[in-house]
Amino acid sequence: MGSIGRRKRAGGFVWDARWRDPDGRQRKKAFARRIDAERFLTTISADVLRGDYVDPNDPTTVREYAEAWREAQVHRPTTRAHVETNLRRHVYPYFGDRRLSSVRPGEIQAWISRLTRQLSPATVQVIHGILAAIYKAAIRDRLVNSSPCQGTKLPKRLPVEVTPPTTTIVHALTDAVPERYRALIVLAAGTGMRQGECFGLDTDHIDLDNHSLRVEQQLVLLPYRDPFLGPPKTPASHRTIPLPDVVVEAMARHLERFPVQRPDRLIFTDDDGNALRRTRFSREVWQPAVAAAGARRATGFHDLRHYYASLLIRHGESVKTVQRRLGHATAAETLDTYAHLWPDSDERTREAIDAVLRAPRHERPSTQAAPPSRPGSAQDSPTR
Repeated sequence: MGSIGRRKRAGGFVWDARWRDPDGRQRKKAFARRIDAERFLTTISADVLRGDYVDPNDPTTVREYAEAWREAQVHRPTTRAHVETNLRRHVYPYFGDRRLSSVRPGEIQAWISRLTRQLSPATVQVIHGILAAIYKAAIRDRLVNSSPCQGTKLPKRLPVEVTPPTTTIVHALTDAVPERYRALIVLAAGTGMRQGECFGLDTDHIDLDNHSLRVEQQLVLLPYRDPFLGPPKTPASHRTIPLPDVVVEAMARHLERFPVQRPDRLIFTDDDGNALRRTRFSREVWQPAVAAAGARRATGFHDLRHYYASLLIRHGESVKTVQRRLGHATAAETLDTYAHLWPDSDERTREAIDAVLRAPRHERPSTQAAPPSRPGSAQDSPTR
C-alpha cells in the first residue's frame, strides 16, 4: 500500500512515507525517524482499506471550513446571525487560521478556560457547541479523523429560578410607559407572547370579537437590516391564545387611538409609524418605565412572559396547558423553567400517607389488587 524512502536534507536524512490516496494520487510525508514513517504508513494504509482515509496534509483552515459549513446550514435568520457573531468574536481569533487537523484537545480546553473568565457558562457552552458541530461535519467530510472538542470539560450552568414580577409592578409598568405602548404591556402580560411576537402582531392575526389571537410570525431584527417579519422561534411557537377581557379591551382602545397605517398592518409602531426596534424600545421606553415603576433593575420585557406563566400555574392550569400557551416544544422545557412555581404539595403528601398508615387496620383502604380466583371456585362457575 506504500513505501518508505530515505533522502538527504540539510542537517541529515529524512524518511519519506509514500502512499496513494483513494483517488489514486501519489502522496508523501517526511519524518525524522524511519520508525515514525513506518507507523504512519501502517495507519494510513489501514484507513484507506477501511474507507476512513483523511488527507494528513489537507490545508483547509478552521475559518475556511467553518464559513462553508455556516453557509450550508438551514438556520433561521436570527440563528444565522448568532452563529456568525460567535465565530467571528470567539473562535476565529484563536483558531481561524489554523489547519483543521492541527487543533488539539488541550488547546480547546485552554480556550474554554479563557472564555469562562469572560463569559457566562451558558454562553461558553453555546460557543463550544458551534465549534463541536463544525468538527462533527468535518469528520463526515473526511477532513479530520476525530474532533478536538470531544471530552472538553465545560463550565456548569448554575440553576437560576425565574422570579416573575408582581401584579403591582405590572400595573406600574403599564402606567409608566407612554400611552402608545400601554396595550403592548397588557398584551405581553396577558398572553405570554415573546417580544418579537408582540412587535410582529398584525390585525390579520387577532380576533377581538372571538377573544383569540394566532401567533404565526414575529418581527425579526438583524444588524444592518431593516426589521422584517419572519416565522416564530420554533414550530411549537405557532399557537392560538385565548384573550381575556382585559387584553381585548386594551387592544380595542389602542386600535381606536392609534389606527393601523403600515402596509404590513402592524399594530404596534413607534411615534413615526415605523416598526419597533428592540434596542431603541428598550433604551427609550422600557428602561425608563422599569425605573419609574420601582421594578428590579434587571427586569426585562421577557419577565412579562414569566408573569403570565405564573398566573396560569397559580390558577391550577396543567403543565401541558402552560406549555401550549407559551409555545414550548416540550413539557420538560416548561417544567425546567417553572417547576418551582407550582404549588408546594408537601402537606398533601403528609396527609395522604397519614390517612393510610395511621388508620386502624380494619379501616385502612386496600392498596393491592384482589387475588385471582381459583379454578373451579364459585366465581368461575357459569351463571345458571
